[in-house]
Amino acid sequence: MLKPFQTTASLLAAGLCAAGMAASADAQESKITLGMSGWTGFAPLSLADKAGIFKKNGLDVEIKMIPQKDRHLALASGAIQCAATTVETHVAWNANGVPIVQIFQMDKSYGADGIAVRNDVKSFADLKGKTIGVSAPGTAPFFGLAWMLSKNGMSLKDVKTVSLEPQPAAQAFVAGQNDAAMTYEPYLSTVRANPQAGKILATTLDYPMVMDTVGCAPTWLKANAKAAQALTNSYFEALEMIKSDPAKANDLMGSAVKQSGEQFAKSSAYLRWQDKAANQKFFAGELTQFMKESVPILLEAGVIRKAPDDLAATFDASFIK
Repeated sequence: MLKPFQTTASLLAAGLCAAGMAASADAQESKITLGMSGWTGFAPLSLADKAGIFKKNGLDVEIKMIPQKDRHLALASGAIQCAATTVETHVAWNANGVPIVQIFQMDKSYGADGIAVRNDVKSFADLKGKTIGVSAPGTAPFFGLAWMLSKNGMSLKDVKTVSLEPQPAAQAFVAGQNDAAMTYEPYLSTVRANPQAGKILATTLDYPMVMDTVGCAPTWLKANAKAAQALTNSYFEALEMIKSDPAKANDLMGSAVKQSGEQFAKSSAYLRWQDKAANQKFFAGELTQFMKESVPILLEAGVIRKAPDDLAATFDASFIK
């Protein structure tokens, strides 16, 4: 028979154990593994991580740097629960059997994505038959190239492509390889800094079609709405920090992509992060309109074989209200 003290101690120990298990369960519920890349537009997520914003909001976020062409595989396998990527990529994943639901917009490119060409290329027509370094089908640069060509009465069939990720595409171009390169910041600045290698023919200032959102697996989202809300709130708080303490924010965001704060600030000048008001406007109509426009180009480029069954199922605006 236990003495009263032992009974109390045992109950206390049991209670602490149960509390520990509950805390552990809560911690487990708030763990998110998120897939992204070093694209400048995603940097507020790195900031939320490095500045402790995620932690403050009860989240344990693991950021995994995964090439865009592989991110849907990580999502399908359950290795990540959420991913940052371009809107048309969310369309493609849903069309190709990897469901994902967009919950907030991160950025719009204002010149941060572009095509670099040799100095003798005057127009898109001059690219006919030329070799372009661009990442694989299903990525933003590949779609961007298809979109720009389409707007100029051309298609991917009019050019030759060499599969290169954005950073090596820019490096190869500056080194004298290929006739053109489709890339984005911070790597597009490599071309800006080497005018002897070539010039930038067009960017998203000319063709506004790069906009990024964060989406999550629908089954995870249903079971973890609070965590998804905390993730969304953390993004908006990171934007507030960029406004209130830009020097520190740029240093932290730059460190994630091996840039100084000053270098990072220069590359981020080519995009606009989207606050809550901008998100609400975007989700109210612009998102659906852009997805509709992206479908025929994705079909022509062979990225998808059929349109998604229901574009409305690819986003949930409740987290940005």
